[in-house]
Amino acid sequence: MDKKVIIKGLDHIDDVAREFLKKREGALVIALYGEMGAGKTTFTKAICRVLGVLDGVNSPTFTLINEYRTKGGDTIYHFDFYRINKLEEAFDIGFEEFVDSGDLCIIEWPEKIEQILPTDVLRVKISVLDDGSRELTF
Repeated sequence: MDKKVIIKGLDHIDDVAREFLKKREGALVIALYGEMGAGKTTFTKAICRVLGVLDGVNSPTFTLINEYRTKGGDTIYHFDFYRINKLEEAFDIGFEEFVDSGDLCIIEWPEKIEQILPTDVLRVKISVLDDGSRELTF
């Protein structure tokens, strides 16, 4: 993790998402680490907006996965593993097939499934700074 981006406020988040997408170097599996309330879902929404997702983007806390389509027909998979208790729950939803699909996968609470993350995953840490802004380190 050697790249850093600061999100000064929600009015700049789409610009930061655009900058992040340029710097991700083609990574298709993005793992978002951060405390509760750090902004993982908010940042995911911004990424989806920038990529042209027209549907509402919400955290799949209870369903574990949401699927979104962009205006261009691309698919984005959004995972939230906060509520899983066993690794088998990720296998049960077909996690490995999704990350091998060639489509963008964004994962919240990846620490719950760390041992099955692909080797080429882009790990992003979202930290809340003292002034309330967010720092993304990847």
